[in-house]
Amino acid sequence: MEMTRQGWKQLARSMTIMVIILLWLANSHAQQVPSYSIKNGRMYIFVPKTITIGALDSFVTHFDLVDLDLRNFFKTNNPDSLGKLGWKIEVQNEKGVVITKGFEPFEGIKSPANKMIFQNRGRPLFPAVNNGLRYGVNRFKNKWPFTTTDSVVRFFLRNHKDARQVRLAGSFNDWVPNQLSMQKTDSGWIYHVKLGPGKYWYKFIVDGHWITDPDNQVAENDGFGNTNSIFFRTNISFSLPGFQSAKKVFVTGSFNNWKPNELAMRKTEPGWELPLYLADGTHTYKFVVDGRWYHDEKNPEKLPDGNGAFNSVIRFGNPVLFKLPGYTNAQQVVLVGSFNGWREDELKMTKTSTGWELPYALGSGNHEYKFKVDGKWVSDPANPLFSAVSGNSYLVVNPNYTFRLKGFENAKEVFLAGNFNNWDPKAYAMKKQGNEWVFPVNLSVGKHLYKFVVDEKWIIDPGNKLWEQNEHGTGNSVLWIEQ
Repeated sequence: MEMTRQGWKQLARSMTIMVIILLWLANSHAQQVPSYSIKNGRMYIFVPKTITIGALDSFVTHFDLVDLDLRNFFKTNNPDSLGKLGWKIEVQNEKGVVITKGFEPFEGIKSPANKMIFQNRGRPLFPAVNNGLRYGVNRFKNKWPFTTTDSVVRFFLRNHKDARQVRLAGSFNDWVPNQLSMQKTDSGWIYHVKLGPGKYWYKFIVDGHWITDPDNQVAENDGFGNTNSIFFRTNISFSLPGFQSAKKVFVTGSFNNWKPNELAMRKTEPGWELPLYLADGTHTYKFVVDGRWYHDEKNPEKLPDGNGAFNSVIRFGNPVLFKLPGYTNAQQVVLVGSFNGWREDELKMTKTSTGWELPYALGSGNHEYKFKVDGKWVSDPANPLFSAVSGNSYLVVNPNYTFRLKGFENAKEVFLAGNFNNWDPKAYAMKKQGNEWVFPVNLSVGKHLYKFVVDEKWIIDPGNKLWEQNEHGTGNSVLWIEQ
């Protein structure tokens, strides 16, 4: 019997789902711990047969899955409690069980067993696409930026009232086109998505046609020829009370390289305001009112600006505790680095019984720093990562890629150099692990050039076939980091 076109589609879909499950189970079985995943618009929960009652109860409690009654299911093998909530058993064997359910719109979620996908250990379900971004601001015309309540963003497409169906897709749902059906209102279409702070790409699908948001003035090419609208889920709203007679008010700071006329604030009844997204790290800022600079008097945190006044300070993320042991007779020790523009008058460290220390919030990246002790520059003696050329110490925060070099087990020392560390041949000392040398770094999305320095000899990566010629005729290895 000849299979219909719909039948072939169903078969292809089933095979795709099974491949996804098998690959995911292989990874989950290696850990033998309960876990969940979201693929192609469906939720999957894997629970291994070897799980203890205590571990199962902890998993159920953590994700508020009491309604599923997983303990009774494992005891009696009766799936009734799962079926009543719309879940079905996808796989059940000696390794464990996989249950699955279709993804539902946020506003329709009432059961705690469904809400669990929005409560991933306190992290957002849909992580942001930041890629080294320091700040972001929304710019809309004809409508206000999307409202956010308790981390739930209300996406809104104005007009298109004659459309039969409008859907939302973006970086927050892996661009699945048939997952997020928008609700029609008297002025357009809406959909709610829970997002953490950051940058997101999105488009609307109007009766099958993909369009950018016509009212959003911020768009970006994704590198594959597609232009997407951008929304920043902000995490701070700068506000300046008073100054009602001012003509122009801006906020500026280290996050936008102190450009004084870039981020215009909006006039409100009590004063001026501007919501922004700021990446993890320490940011200094000021307000510029009709050309005059002011620090934020509402914010008690401040640092000297080098001109006898102060910059206001705001921090996001976990602080790194910088320590310098010894030097107990020093009068002053200052932390200086790439993260604060190498300002020598800003980050004064606190004296302790054993030396000096200062907590400082840093975002992801590869950072350089030094200590300045009574005017004398000192590398971090406790940090093995430092440059023999510049003397700067290096700190890698949240590495996302590990370079590996095999086949040089007898080498005495191996360094990594590339455009991500200014080609410093004595900064990133790789560590020997078994039969290979490794070094983890934080790399932005895009193209990176690099080489290894093996016992002072520069070589391209023998394990990477991708390379390009350089001005010396010796070639550089090429690495592409994809989003």
